[in-house]
Formats: sequence, C-alpha cells, structure tokens
Amino acid sequence: MINGLLYVLRGGISWRAMPHDLPPWDNIYDHFRRWKRDGTLEKIHDALRAEVRIKDGREPTPSAVIIDSQSVKTTEKGGSVASMAANL
Repeated sequence: MINGLLYVLRGGISWRAMPHDLPPWDNIYDHFRRWKRDGTLEKIHDALRAEVRIKDGREPTPSAVIIDSQSVKTTEKGGSVASMAANL
C-alpha cells in the first residue's frame, strides 16, 4: 500500500495509471482517503520528520517557521482595485 501511495504521489500520475504489479488502484486510494481523514498520514509524517531531525542532531520538532517573500504571493495593488481590474 505504501509503495503504491508513494508511486502516485511522487510521480504525479492518476490513481488509475498505477502499474499492475502494485495492489489495485482503488484499494490504495481507499486507504489514502481513510488515512488522510483519520490523521494517520499526518502521524506518519510527524514520526518520520522527528526521526530525520534526531539523526541530524536536532530537536525532534521544529521550533520556528520562516515564510519568505516567495512563499506568499500578493498582488501589486490589493483590495477592491485588484478585483475591479479583473472584472473589466
């Protein structure tokens, strides 16, 4: 299941385009939806992140977040000016 999930997510392919040597696409998709909904994917992510950080000699959880100008895009002119121009 994990290999199928990673194949789809890393490859950017559709679920139905999975190779036939993996479990059926709909089984993997059902697991993905269930794990996403119940928080299993987030728990796996958090555990793996902590493990990698510990191996790098850092604290298991990050202590700060940095948002740079490339992370958050804004318009030159905000507010009603920007939305009015789009309607013209």
